Amino acid sequence: MITGNERPIGTGSTPAPAGRRPGQAGKLLRVLLVLPLLRRAAAVHSVAPGEPWRTGCPRCGTPLGAAGPAGSLPPMASLSPLARCGGCGARVGPPPFAVEVVAVAALAALVSAGHPWPVLLALIWWAAWMVPLVFVDLAVHRLPDRLTYPAAAGTWALLGAAVLLGEPSDAWLRAVIAGTGVAALFAATTLVFGARGFGLGDAKLALSVGAVLGWFGWPMVLLGLLVAFVGSGGVAVVLLVARRIRWTQQLPFGPFLVLGAVVGVLLAGRLPAG
Repeated sequence: MITGNERPIGTGSTPAPAGRRPGQAGKLLRVLLVLPLLRRAAAVHSVAPGEPWRTGCPRCGTPLGAAGPAGSLPPMASLSPLARCGGCGARVGPPPFAVEVVAVAALAALVSAGHPWPVLLALIWWAAWMVPLVFVDLAVHRLPDRLTYPAAAGTWALLGAAVLLGEPSDAWLRAVIAGTGVAALFAATTLVFGARGFGLGDAKLALSVGAVLGWFGWPMVLLGLLVAFVGSGGVAVVLLVARRIRWTQQLPFGPFLVLGAVVGVLLAGRLPAG
């Protein structure tokens, strides 16, 4: 039963006719131009808390994106799918091709979900920040403010712009409430439970994750969080059984939050109304 302004699952936004969407091939082409920026963001921020942001190769100091004196690899090699320092050939940042494969797969999935193009632009902005955030959290268990805040601000703003272009205003209000609500819940666990609760980085990430899920309805917020918790718990059990982690260790939760949001976004574009 649907009451008030609540939408059926999957109808937070009505799929747009083909004529309303920008060229899908053009989007896939343009994303190739930002892949080096995503890899750079992941490499720069994958440092332990308290250390300065990375600006060069951890082995020889060659600046990111530059060729070394010997020219063993071409310029931009460290920001290319090769992920190798242009000077000494050491690996820099996430594994080779990992950032690129994840980014292209994410874009293709979002485009295929069939959401109206103003909403799609907000989702693409959000995903562009999520890619480096996931790799940073996996590498060093942190979610830097320099990535979480722009992700949230841009997502909220672009969803607001979508309302000005004809999307329902109640969806934006729900997105704001969901983003702030989930973030406040996570932050509260930090205040109450300390290190045993969620980190403040997770709370800041939830500002955008909650908004993205909230746009498509409260059922999607619950679904996304359920996927995150079940996924995190399942992986933890597997790693414990395999003796890869101890009971006292914590897994990075950011990647599971992002996974839950992606599942919600994709299902919202595919489930029939009613």
